[in-house]
Amino acid sequence: MACKAKVMLVQNFHRLCYRRTYIILGTLILVATYAILSSRQNDVSTYKKHNIAALQSEQSCLFPKLQLWHPELKAYSNKPTPLRCSESDENWVYTVNGTFYISKNAVAKHGSITCTYVPILRGKDDFQVTRADPIQPMLNGTRLVSDVFEAKCVGSDGSAQANILVGIAPNEKVQRRQRVVREGSPLDLDILMFGFDSVSRMTWMRNLPKSYKYFVEILDGVVLEGYNIVGDGTPQALLPMLTGKTEPELPEARRGFAGATTVDGHPWIWEDLKKLGYAIQWGEDGSQMGTFTYRMLGFKNQPVDHYMRTFYLAATGDFAKYHPKCLGSMSRHQNMMNWMRDFVEVYAKQRKFSFVFHSEYTHSGYSELKHADDDLKKFLEHLHTGGHLDQAILVLMSDHGARFQDVRNTEQGKYEERMPFFGIRLPTWFQEKYPDAASNLRTNAHRLVTPFDIHATFRDVIDFGGAGLGDLKQRGISLFKEIPKERSCDDAAIEPHWCACLSWSSVSSDDRNVREAALALVSTINNLTDSERAVCEELNLLEVSRAVKWTANDHLLRFRGSDYHGRIPDLGDKMNSSEFLFQVTVRTRPGDALYEGTVKYFVQRESYTISEREISRINKYGNQPHCVMERLPHLRPFCYCKKQRQ
Repeated sequence: MACKAKVMLVQNFHRLCYRRTYIILGTLILVATYAILSSRQNDVSTYKKHNIAALQSEQSCLFPKLQLWHPELKAYSNKPTPLRCSESDENWVYTVNGTFYISKNAVAKHGSITCTYVPILRGKDDFQVTRADPIQPMLNGTRLVSDVFEAKCVGSDGSAQANILVGIAPNEKVQRRQRVVREGSPLDLDILMFGFDSVSRMTWMRNLPKSYKYFVEILDGVVLEGYNIVGDGTPQALLPMLTGKTEPELPEARRGFAGATTVDGHPWIWEDLKKLGYAIQWGEDGSQMGTFTYRMLGFKNQPVDHYMRTFYLAATGDFAKYHPKCLGSMSRHQNMMNWMRDFVEVYAKQRKFSFVFHSEYTHSGYSELKHADDDLKKFLEHLHTGGHLDQAILVLMSDHGARFQDVRNTEQGKYEERMPFFGIRLPTWFQEKYPDAASNLRTNAHRLVTPFDIHATFRDVIDFGGAGLGDLKQRGISLFKEIPKERSCDDAAIEPHWCACLSWSSVSSDDRNVREAALALVSTINNLTDSERAVCEELNLLEVSRAVKWTANDHLLRFRGSDYHGRIPDLGDKMNSSEFLFQVTVRTRPGDALYEGTVKYFVQRESYTISEREISRINKYGNQPHCVMERLPHLRPFCYCKKQRQ
């Protein structure tokens, strides 16, 4: 049978039935044994001391013991190019707590300074800005009238400076929102989140050691060691977190798709928080790579009270006049932290939700992340010593690990991609008043956790459901409840492609099944672009660069049950494995693209299936898909245009 005929697209390949109810105990034995052997290769005696009962006490999903400085990753830990922001003339204008200030140093250097303030406002959608009438002069100490503005200033010595800046203009309508604490729901907490794109837990610890130490040791923050992604890319991390749903479960919002609409109607968590009197802030850098605007239609109406996209739409064109990664004399990461600081201070007496997400340092690499360590530590110190964390849940996080960097081609890199950094810090009083909920959070630091659980935790802030044991039937479990140790990726709705619990074994690229799985992957990619064959080339398999296979261990398949005391296993079952999973990395031509996909192989039928959602392009495509870039953005990873630009 031709391989192409064996391919079946499975659009909803959400769950793989790779375990049967009567071999659950076998799963625990196998996975726990594997974890012990893997983490203690030099101590065989330790393994021999673990009897069956001890192994059964282990949890279903055990993650690999990743090394902080793995030999494979040392080559990617480079010293970043120094920032040169301080070489520029000091910014004349800055904002603090919603107020416009002219720098005293600038006045001392340039004499009396007169500034014109030009308000910059959001346009009719996420892709336009407008300018209001200028205010001249804008006096030192004046309250901001818009978050985003251009400050055009002239000194008495004839010098001039103009910058587009961002702050927090106090919104009286927001400040008048009635604070509501629901009866029986005592969690009256702020939610403050700051994140970096594409940073695994190990990468965070390697590159942000000072702020990590402060978060863990001084703030007593909890780092989720089992935090696992549920899909590919930033939207698949943030949508479950902010809406409780996956992208396919939400209304169609992708450009180029019939019936697509803006994302305004999604069930955003901040809409419910507004009803409780919360002020809302959301911002990310990069106007061209926005989470909800890159592939999607974005928002028609401004979604939150303070929205940073307007700043980046207005200011990005000016970045070329500054040193790289700078906004005049200030780094752009510091600008984002200052924006969040101002929000917290302007709404100090009001419940608030803030989520600020930085990607400039880490979307295509992570050496430059080191630049943010000192400033992040100072930012955390400011929040702590200023009392802003006394009534707040603090979250430091990332969406996923490295996706495009070379480190992803290492074995540890693949695990790190699936295990981003996520840390949570609770107020001291909360730990004293709700010790069970606080204890559950610490227990869950070593359990399988997903973005759905973060959403459920936010829901608990709105309507606290108490501590206790979480329900395995629920896709999202609040971290204030104990996540059952029996939880598997199947329970948590994590596809095998993304499950860090799975145990992979390397397979030769010459293996017949690997070759056919690779052909199935390429055929599926070609099916995706088939309707655009007039402009997109049909891809051919050039090589299989890596292949791994997952299958149940023979001991798991033979496990039938155990004795009355649960100590002696019965391994008399004759079951054989009927399905394999192959994860293959292929190179195609033309275009020299690298793809990674998970292919399911049915032994008896000798057939292969693969879902579009389980295919990842792992090297940059640049302008290769220019012919569909704007019209059909979902095809960017898969289309190599027949007519290539020079």
